Amino acid sequence: MEFQEYLTRYASLIVRHGLNVQRGQKVNLAGEAAHREFLYLIARECYALGALYVNIDLIEPRLSRLRVESSTEEQMKYVPGFITPKYLEILESGGANLRIVGPEDPDILRGLDPKKINTGRIAGYQAIKPFYDDGIGKSKVHWTVAAAATKGWAKRIFPGEPEDRVEMLLWDQIFKICRVDHQDCLERWKKHNAMLQERARRLTDLRIKTLHFRGPGTDLRVGLSELALFKGGGDVGPHGVEYEPNIPTEECFTTPDWRLTEGRVRATRPFFINGTLIKGLEIEFKQGEIVSFEAAEGLETFREYIGIDPGGKRLGEVALVGIDSPVYQSGLVFEEILFDENAACHIAVGSAYKFCLKGGNTLSSEELSSIGCNESSVHTDMMISSEQVDVEAQTYDGRSVSLISRGQWTKI
Repeated sequence: MEFQEYLTRYASLIVRHGLNVQRGQKVNLAGEAAHREFLYLIARECYALGALYVNIDLIEPRLSRLRVESSTEEQMKYVPGFITPKYLEILESGGANLRIVGPEDPDILRGLDPKKINTGRIAGYQAIKPFYDDGIGKSKVHWTVAAAATKGWAKRIFPGEPEDRVEMLLWDQIFKICRVDHQDCLERWKKHNAMLQERARRLTDLRIKTLHFRGPGTDLRVGLSELALFKGGGDVGPHGVEYEPNIPTEECFTTPDWRLTEGRVRATRPFFINGTLIKGLEIEFKQGEIVSFEAAEGLETFREYIGIDPGGKRLGEVALVGIDSPVYQSGLVFEEILFDENAACHIAVGSAYKFCLKGGNTLSSEELSSIGCNESSVHTDMMISSEQVDVEAQTYDGRSVSLISRGQWTKI
């Protein structure tokens, strides 16, 4: 009984706080076939709030594997003609888009040709690039990413637990981290958002020139433009109301000047790229670009990924997260970026967020390039902090300010 109550409350949180569905809005929901019952709960909540139409895209991951196995690299460039207009309609109508993550089989793409996987992914990205650039990049749609438990995913996180218990153990963690185990979870999220937004405002007001990360295997400097804005918590969409892009979220993030990245960094958590686990990654940056790297697992996949285009070797995001995060406090590695990026400070190679620059949504491509705003068809986060990592800021007015000490936020 408690599980169903929490699940319904979670669906309500996603719709009312995450997507913040408005009357008359068109809504697109997507997730694996294993999530269909949860997606139905979400759709029901959308209609209760007056959604005009709710579509559900059920993804069959075995079909994704079958396509890669059966296709040439050239064939992987094909994108069905109905995909582009569908996402353009969501964009042009100021609709809402939800992605539910949580793999039924985390290893479904293991062993496949990474070139073919990347070719298909890039083709899909290009087909709906306006949706990413304007819908997500300029907040012209309400978009949210949230998670749902599956047995396959849970077995990766709780390898020693009985199979008949693991999925419920994962649901318990999702409910706790997302504050769904409290009846007043919506109010708690509003307070949490206010805290993140205030922290982001204070970081922006510092006028940070460089973020310096130091810890075992890490001595990294990330430079910021004078136009850099820190963001945290919800964003405001086309209907003038706030929505929550990620549930959960614990980060304050910004867009770096990719040209000013220097030093070495060690990933503190594993992460996935195109279904392949990247573990034990260490990277060296010089003059803003990756010049060398090594990894215990997933080396060739990482090499292929960052080589997709010139921006793949450059930074597009830097984010600060303290170890007070409930994701970190869980003591778990989720092997899902939505959760793991909210456990630790992270950087992302690839595309940058224009909305993290003052006036960024109105700047031309040339103007964005002139301040080191990275352009790429990829974007992948990698976690770089722990209780052994410090973060110090050097400001444009010459001050040094400690932001994170041994993983914990200082009083800034």
